[in-house]
Amino acid sequence: MLRRTPSSSPYARGLGSLRSWLEAAKPLPNHGPQPNHEPVPNETASSALRAELSLRCRALAGLCIPPACREALEALAASAETVDAAWSPVCEESIATLDALAAVADDWLATSLTVLRGIGPKRAEQLGRRGLGSVGDLLFSLPAGYEDRRRLTPLAEIEVGRPATFFGVVREVRRIHSGKRGGGLEVDVEDESGKVVLRWFRFADGIEERLEAGMRVCASGEVRRYRFTKQVAHPEIEVLGRAGAEFAENVVPEQFRRIVPRYKGGLGLSPLSLRRLTALAIEEFSDVVPGYWNPGDTPSGLEIGAALREVHAPAIDSDFESLAGRESEAHARLILEELYLLELGLALRKENEAQRPGISLRATAGPPAAAELPFALTGAQARVVAEITADLAAPHPMNRLLQGDVGCGKTVVAYLAVCVAAAAGHQSALMAPTELLAEQHLRSLRQLMGENSNLRMAGLTASRPRAEATAVRRALAAGELDLVVGTHALLQESVRFASLALAVIDEQHRFGVQQRAALAKRGPQGLAPHVMVMTATPIPRTLALTLYGDLDVSVIDERPPGRTPVRSEIFREGEGEAILDRVKQTLARDEQVFVVYPLIEKSEKVDLRNATESARRLAHALDGPQVDLIHGRLEASVRQAAMDRFGRGETRVLVATSVVEVGVDIPNATLMVVEHAERFGLAQLHQLRGRVGRGQRPGHCLFVSRGGGEDSEARLRALVETDDGFRIADADLRIRGPGEFLGTQQHGVLPDLRLADLARDARLLTRARDAAFERVRLDPGLAGDPALRRAVEEHWGDRIALKDVG
Repeated sequence: MLRRTPSSSPYARGLGSLRSWLEAAKPLPNHGPQPNHEPVPNETASSALRAELSLRCRALAGLCIPPACREALEALAASAETVDAAWSPVCEESIATLDALAAVADDWLATSLTVLRGIGPKRAEQLGRRGLGSVGDLLFSLPAGYEDRRRLTPLAEIEVGRPATFFGVVREVRRIHSGKRGGGLEVDVEDESGKVVLRWFRFADGIEERLEAGMRVCASGEVRRYRFTKQVAHPEIEVLGRAGAEFAENVVPEQFRRIVPRYKGGLGLSPLSLRRLTALAIEEFSDVVPGYWNPGDTPSGLEIGAALREVHAPAIDSDFESLAGRESEAHARLILEELYLLELGLALRKENEAQRPGISLRATAGPPAAAELPFALTGAQARVVAEITADLAAPHPMNRLLQGDVGCGKTVVAYLAVCVAAAAGHQSALMAPTELLAEQHLRSLRQLMGENSNLRMAGLTASRPRAEATAVRRALAAGELDLVVGTHALLQESVRFASLALAVIDEQHRFGVQQRAALAKRGPQGLAPHVMVMTATPIPRTLALTLYGDLDVSVIDERPPGRTPVRSEIFREGEGEAILDRVKQTLARDEQVFVVYPLIEKSEKVDLRNATESARRLAHALDGPQVDLIHGRLEASVRQAAMDRFGRGETRVLVATSVVEVGVDIPNATLMVVEHAERFGLAQLHQLRGRVGRGQRPGHCLFVSRGGGEDSEARLRALVETDDGFRIADADLRIRGPGEFLGTQQHGVLPDLRLADLARDARLLTRARDAAFERVRLDPGLAGDPALRRAVEEHWGDRIALKDVG
């Protein structure tokens, strides 16, 4: 039977509609009157039914569907018109044919590209290396840009250094010696205003066969100057035919006046070949693409197949600018489809978490440790603590994202949540992305505890001595610890908890969704622990809805009393003496200094050498204050000793090779020098400067730029102009995109969006999210639409750990 769902392709719906009509028109075995059923047709009625069947079949065959399906429908139409048989067998055979067509309708998009004419195994393998392994991959690989060939550009007006599309008449075709097999080719093309030379250094034979003097052509490519002539090397070219008796280049056949999609070539595939293959796929498969976003919810009302056709083959009256910016209605339709399925997956995750049995942790009058803190909570901290305390008291697991700038007091909030769990007799785990951050958390928590706290805690990282790590694991399993602080080591199978009720994950964007889910499975007796993820990176709303769409969000948007904004300045190469003077002035006030070098994987040795040399030069120049160096290659004990010295004030200047390794809290540090600031993103730089000025004295940050382009200059200027982390994060997302914004290459951190751009498509993301969460609210688990549920799982199951959702 057909899968009848409103969220399917025009082709599947057409098959379903035709089958339903045939069922209603099918004669019953008992020829007597039957309730709710049409009477048995006589010969005249049978003729009308045959004509209707033929008409419907030919209408379906006119869709953009695979040739095999079109041929089957056309054969069915011809049979209805010509075969002399009673209506009953015609009806039964037609239903059987439709069922056979429907059985394969859902598999076409996953079919190998070898089903397309002209694609053999070798070409399919070549396309596969480009990530185009199926018909669906090709359909959803959207154009990189467009060329507007509706308006003619006279050759006199084409500009050197810019791409151009133009028409003209071939005046001469000649061979040139290029050193390549068969030589090259030069073609002189003219119009009434000027001349251009087209050049090919390879594949000239095929071009020469198509061109001769007097041919009218359309050509596209980047214009260059060679001596005194404008040239275009390896242009894309179309032959329009022979020029008439009159020289009338401006009279161009209508079929050549169009907006042409431009695809990225490479790996032996030319942009023209990709355009031809995509056009073929559109012609034969676009109407079998299922759509799940309701077309009625977009102004254009476009079906997904129609949107694909408009994107890959725009109509002549399309708005070129909106197409080029991926902001057309057709693009919006496709982007909404992608985002809707993603947000449905996140809504299913959130729904599932809300139904899982959890551990109710009740605090009678707020966290008992709050009154013992050596300071009062800020208003924002108190608000967030109340939200978290309410979550912990619920019988279902908390899933909350805690956002806040560096130094806003997230660790205090996490500590109070841990105290609630400990007071209820349960354990907590805090996982950080680096050993240094884990060690810093341990120190901060011990300072918060003071001498009166009964909280039992320990650290567990990969570099801990084996005997110590074994003792921590044993105490954890025996229930002798209330809190363990560690890194990825907490996810090892050998780490067992007696009663884990709260998992706190710091800098969540450095972990994948699957890692978060793995820690959340460690609760006692099948009960899910509460999960709180923290980040000091202000996250734009669009990115938060994608990364953490299944979480509730709390924001600490208030600075602790007395904390003033850090003053930022930009320094250039050659201003080393001025920077050194600022360091000396800071040290003269008995304050401390960070000097940070970036850590780029491909040049790690170079960066390490630069930082080491910088530490040596500083020690020599300062002649007194001790300078220390930390980097990721140091053993944990050596690194810890250096951090302890800096924390006690014995070391006055700390040089570090990595942004994550300065995740420390040193109230006396007031100056941050960031070398090669152009290598960092805005959010990273904003975090770095938040490491100074954490005490009673104001902080200063010097960004030293040693190159970079306009984007890096724009980032640095934005930092000087504002200290609003969310405004900075929005700008960073626009400049660099989400992948670089997150600053990590770990798999599974961000779902792979093929069409949507989180900086550009914020409005569409909000619409998709609202619709998705409302859909799941009205249809829990999408039980009423298994096809939609299946589509969500196929698109996003592994990437957002949806396979764990029942």
